[in-house]
Amino acid sequence: MPEKLAPGVWGVVATPFLGSAFEVDEPSLARLVEHYERIGTTGLTVLGVFGEAARLSAEERRTVLETVADTVDLPLVVGVTALATAPVLEEARLVREVVGDRLAGLMVQVNSPDPQVVAAHLNAVHEATGAGIVVQDYPATSRVAIRTADLVRAVRQVPSAVAVKAEAPPTPAAIAKLTAELDVPVFGGLGGLGLLDELAAGAAGAMTGFSCPEGLIACVQAWRNGGHDAAREAYLPYLPLVNFEAQAGIGLALRKEAIRRRGLIMESGVRPPAAQLPEALVPQLERHLAALPEEVR
Repeated sequence: MPEKLAPGVWGVVATPFLGSAFEVDEPSLARLVEHYERIGTTGLTVLGVFGEAARLSAEERRTVLETVADTVDLPLVVGVTALATAPVLEEARLVREVVGDRLAGLMVQVNSPDPQVVAAHLNAVHEATGAGIVVQDYPATSRVAIRTADLVRAVRQVPSAVAVKAEAPPTPAAIAKLTAELDVPVFGGLGGLGLLDELAAGAAGAMTGFSCPEGLIACVQAWRNGGHDAAREAYLPYLPLVNFEAQAGIGLALRKEAIRRRGLIMESGVRPPAAQLPEALVPQLERHLAALPEEVR
């Protein structure tokens, strides 16, 4: 069976675009993932929701995967966007072709509230690809809600599961049950908004697209070394920005603009129909960034 994901912070990678045609900005993407590697992330998650994977063509997805794989040596989790098995397998073939043995896990969304349907789907994906499966429970994107007890039942039937990404609020309660009843690492997401409580509930770390992953790393490392109080202290400087970026609808645009202002990408555009950043919020974003620790501004 595939190896379970290592604990820590798996950075979810944005897809930078250039110009009015929103072409994939390969140099910026390379610079961004080099930064993730330099600051000590455990691995990268590519073509997730933060990467706007659903708005990319197959050829653009190939470009993103090739750029990331050629730039860094980190293990890679790669997302697929479809819910039905056949289109998932089509996406997965491209992932396998480009990433090969670098693939630490294929991130597949829960596609039904029925645990038997979910388990059959995930097992079919593994049997066809040989990939370890990262089970993503993210109803805000998939529009599929599953009870935590049923998610446990589904994952128990998937020997190839290498992790669960729990993004159905309230995440700490779900993570507590998942970690108590499964022998699979569970990661929080949602921009790190609930990270402290998720760690307290047994999370293995974070897998999310916060614009300052240094804060996620500092929090998780402090939790390991000093427990809750140390992790809270390490995370405090970042929490206003975490909260600011968590605004519904514009969170993606906020995060990409913050990444641009940090000098990690050239432009901050998000592909339509994603919401653009309102100009009125730019001064607030600047204040939040200015308040970060000096070494990460």
